[in-house]
Amino acid sequence: MTSPPGGYPLTAAISPRVQVVQTTDSTNADVIRHASVAPDQWPHLSLLVTTDQRAGRGRLDRTWVAPPGTALAVSVLVRVPGIPPQSRGWIPLAAGAATTRAVSSQIRGTGHAAGLKWPNDVLLDGGKLCGILSEVIPGHPDAIVIGVGVNTRMARVDLPVETATSFEAVGLEVDDDRLLADFLTSLDEQLVALAAAGGDAAASGVLGEIEALCTTIGSDVVVSLPDGAALEGRAQRIDSQGRLVVVAVSGVESAVSAGDVVHVR
Repeated sequence: MTSPPGGYPLTAAISPRVQVVQTTDSTNADVIRHASVAPDQWPHLSLLVTTDQRAGRGRLDRTWVAPPGTALAVSVLVRVPGIPPQSRGWIPLAAGAATTRAVSSQIRGTGHAAGLKWPNDVLLDGGKLCGILSEVIPGHPDAIVIGVGVNTRMARVDLPVETATSFEAVGLEVDDDRLLADFLTSLDEQLVALAAAGGDAAASGVLGEIEALCTTIGSDVVVSLPDGAALEGRAQRIDSQGRLVVVAVSGVESAVSAGDVVHVR
């Protein structure tokens, strides 16, 4: 890829390693491979970035493909020995909140709105702008790779589904360097807070941050569960384990740990 004019100086001021590649099949796979072989060369907040990812992956093993130059694909390595293993399920949610904050900074004053759809899809004016996939590096349980794909310069005709959107599709320009720098700053702040609170998402403020950005809360939803069943109701809150609590018409509460959410209204 061609780096933005001047490269990524804002990002490099935060990250100890910013590796830019012209093209790759998967940024997550690259970082996992490189950091497994040479972990000392990939410290906390190291990242790999491209605008031409050929075989990206999303949650539930879905593919993520975009025409070259139309999307920003980045994978960030975070090292989290201070966060208890049982609390690391908050990391993908925190990444979604950090990305939402970064997008919000890009569109401030434009009349457009960013939001977070549980667990970590980032929405722009209600359309999906960004997806996130987090993976633990095999053999290195304290090292987690967070892959983020953002539709930046994708024309509306190239959007993969009707529910997707991009900065360009709504008439906005994006500063890739500022977007990445803001994302890294917010993500690291949340990880530091979570570690300082011993993994307690509520005490650290991470839960509150996520709920404040999450447009799923208070919405009528249909959740497609991994077993093929569907759950309908009102999304009420996120519980202490990061699960989405949905209240059915009958009043029965269900806590969802995985599934695809559709906002009915």
